Amino acid sequence: MLKNSVTVVLALLFLGLQWRLWVSDDGLRSQSRLQQQVQAALAENQQLAVRNAELDAEVKDLKSGQASVEARARTTLGMIRPDETFFLVVQ
Repeated sequence: MLKNSVTVVLALLFLGLQWRLWVSDDGLRSQSRLQQQVQAALAENQQLAVRNAELDAEVKDLKSGQASVEARARTTLGMIRPDETFFLVVQ
């Protein structure tokens, strides 16, 4: 009788632990969801690292050369040199 009671208690304890592992909020589903979030964050970090490298290269280029400053002034501000002639083409 005692042996059967101990077996039943151990079986219920085992099932309770399995329930927490497979079904509860702290179980395997939660771990899988967190792993997916980590993968998404790593992918986003990789994209941002590439973008940061491009911006860093642009900053270095702007700090070092006059050609890039001139190109930026021409495209963004519409500036021209004193020895150039400005033509406006109207469609």
